[in-house]
Amino acid sequence: MTAGHFIFIPSVLMVGVVIGWILGSRAARDAFAMELKRREERAERKKNQSPTG
Repeated sequence: MTAGHFIFIPSVLMVGVVIGWILGSRAARDAFAMELKRREERAERKKNQSPTG
């Protein structure tokens, strides 16, 4: 194993961690926004279907 491996392998791992962090945070933000949208739609439907008495 050459000395280059001691630089190359950790740097590739760090790049992978950074890319994973970015993609993961974007996916979590999108999922959270979708859940909020679903909750708002459910609340709107519930409000429109209120009993007439």
